Order: sequence, then C-alpha cells, then structure tokens
Amino acid sequence: MKRATTHFAALSFALCLLPNSIMAQSDGSTTPAQPKDNTSETTGPRRFWQANLPGGNYIVALDRISSISKHTYVLDNALRVTEVVVDTNGNSLVRFYYIIPVSEDSGSNAVSGLTRRAKELLDKAGQRTGVNVNTTVSKTYPITTHAKTVEFRIPDERALNKLFNSVRNAWIKGSGRKFTIKISE
Repeated sequence: MKRATTHFAALSFALCLLPNSIMAQSDGSTTPAQPKDNTSETTGPRRFWQANLPGGNYIVALDRISSISKHTYVLDNALRVTEVVVDTNGNSLVRFYYIIPVSEDSGSNAVSGLTRRAKELLDKAGQRTGVNVNTTVSKTYPITTHAKTVEFRIPDERALNKLFNSVRNAWIKGSGRKFTIKISE
C-alpha cells in the first residue's frame, strides 16, 4: 500500500512540475476556473441513499450505515486528499475522495499556473483516450486493491461537499435520497 501511494504521489507531483516551456504556452491568466455545478439531488427510493457518479453507482440502506466521516490529509507531502467515508454494518465501506497537488494550495501564482496547465494537458490526454483523469480511481494490483472497499474519485471539492451533505442528511432524517454527479462536457 505504501509503495503504491508513493508511486501515485510521485507521478502526480511530477505531472505538476512540467517544464517551463509548457507554462509559456498558457494564456497567462492566474485565476482558476470554478467548476460548474454538475450535481443534483432528488428524492430517492425510500430507506436508501443512492449515488450516481461518473465512475459508477452506489446504493446503501440507510439503516445499514454505521458512520459517516469527512476528513482531509496530505499524502506523501505531495497530494491533499479530502475524503468522505461511509461505513456500513455489512461487509464493505465506500470512500469518495477529491485529490489535488499540495502545490495547488500554495498560493504561488507560478506554481498554481503550472499546476493548472498540467491539469489541462491531462484532461486533453484523457479526452483522446476516453479516460476521465479527474474521476478515474487508479490502483496498482495487488498493492492498492482493498478488499471490501468501494472507491470513487470525485471531480471537484464542491461536489464532494454536496455528496457528504446529501448522505449525512439522508441518514439523519431517515429519508431516501438520490445524489448525482454528471460528467462535465
């Protein structure tokens, strides 16, 4: 597990440190674009919370949820991870997480511009390959394969916060909800 997270962090960090020649190709703006609100929430099946996400679907009986948590941590001094965990009385738990390079939180215009440009290049590569790098969970078998763990990568922190509020409110109120994140076009 540690080896896989180290490799993942190193790769992510390396992608954020692309050569200055790439930076010269950017438009020079330093204001990051706010992600569109691509979430919705509706009344769902009674007694269940359901999530329809770019990486798949998840549904859980509200009376089977044993805890819900949201926390943030730094992985290998390179990535900031914000994670929502829904634990159940059954055999599995689910993790929903949003990842950004620590450099994106640094406040440095040069670093955040470089990070933004790296993300743009990754997005373009993803469009060519049909893989959404902002929502695809990356695992290295067998190191990061967690038995009885379901994982979803969320494209932006605002959507993750809305997901947390949705599952928390459904659980506390005992009312079925259906939460959806649509893939941005």
